[in-house]
Amino acid sequence: MSAVDHLYCRSLEKGAAAAFVAIPRCGMSNAVSKNTLQIFHQVEHMQGMIERFLKRSLEQALDVQAGAVLLGPRQVGKTTLAQEIAEIRDAVYLDMERTADRQVLEEPELYLDEQAGRLVVIDEVQVVPDLFKTLRGQIDRRRRQGHRSGQFLLLGSASRALLHQSAESLAGRVSYHELMPFALPETGADAMSPLWLRGGFPESFLAKNDRASLNWREDFIRTFLERDIPAFGLLRIPAETLRRFWTMLAHEQGGLLNAAKLAGNLGVSGQSVARYLDVMVDLMLVRRLPPWHSNAGKRLVKAPKVYIRDSGLTHALLGIETLEGLLGHPVVGGSWEGFCTENLIAAAPRGTEASFYRSSAGAEIDLVLKHRDGALWAIEIKRTTSPKVTRGFRIAAEELGAEVRVLVYADNREVPEKGGVRAMPLASALKMLTTLQAR
Repeated sequence: MSAVDHLYCRSLEKGAAAAFVAIPRCGMSNAVSKNTLQIFHQVEHMQGMIERFLKRSLEQALDVQAGAVLLGPRQVGKTTLAQEIAEIRDAVYLDMERTADRQVLEEPELYLDEQAGRLVVIDEVQVVPDLFKTLRGQIDRRRRQGHRSGQFLLLGSASRALLHQSAESLAGRVSYHELMPFALPETGADAMSPLWLRGGFPESFLAKNDRASLNWREDFIRTFLERDIPAFGLLRIPAETLRRFWTMLAHEQGGLLNAAKLAGNLGVSGQSVARYLDVMVDLMLVRRLPPWHSNAGKRLVKAPKVYIRDSGLTHALLGIETLEGLLGHPVVGGSWEGFCTENLIAAAPRGTEASFYRSSAGAEIDLVLKHRDGALWAIEIKRTTSPKVTRGFRIAAEELGAEVRVLVYADNREVPEKGGVRAMPLASALKMLTTLQAR
């Protein structure tokens, strides 16, 4: 019986009490009992809902700017976070997927004029794209009235479309923030196994057992394909075709994009595959990691690597329910790499550029992080307990002139720097990055 099976946390509903674990009375090995107790002690100290690290920067943005745009996939916790912020401010909340709230904004100028000086939270704002021009006038008018900050918090589930709609109208008036599923620093390092297995969507991670978690993710996938995609008006294809495409990406988690192969398997054109991928990236469910391209004279791979951003969705698409099932599945290496990659990018300072490096000669770096000051981090990710990097990684790091060289591996020990490379667990690498972010 897996320790993960006994993780039981209350859902992220308003007023939820401390999360806890149900410890079975029998049928457990000593090793499993120890792991379960470790998870218990970790989540025992969670008070109410898990604190989202983005909350502080979002509040700071509202303190100095007229508005903020919070982007993220559906069910990731945007509404919960926005309501937390609204509770401590003079605020009003409107959900554009509710008919009654949309009717409130049928005469937007009239209603918003009455709310001058208050924080107006507008959820699923991409549903009403015509509202952006009105918001521009409202922000400018409120500034003249002396209300220069904390006026609008806009929530959206479609990244590129929302940015396109708002870019011209709200340029210089709002800041943009991305909320993704729980990351390891938010749940704590002791919860790494359940977070990797179940992913970071709150309802999935906090489900009472692995079966309930998998059921939630399967429902999420079905709803996304059958309702959300048509609602966004992004694609007119059968949901089953898009599910097959998504599942193919899961099987190739972290692999180079081979559009021709995907097109052949689906019986569609390469252009159709490109459109499907664009939609998944746009809705923040898939990451297209670009290759490094700045080394003149080097023959570098030009195709991007593709990851399903939430590891739990990867496992649901492949029918993986338990940690044991994951560890015995061929996707385990790609899944671990994707899980670490998402956490590392999320922890990196704002403005960091992420890519990978691979040459035709075999030199390779799983993740390259280029910080705003130009400093390069070369990161190799391996699901192994041996703190040794490949020769190809050393060659690639030298070619790039990477200042920091890290191996993220599956052991809990930090190994002193050897040959210019430091080996450490994921939690330690994340701590290094968040320390940079705090500067």
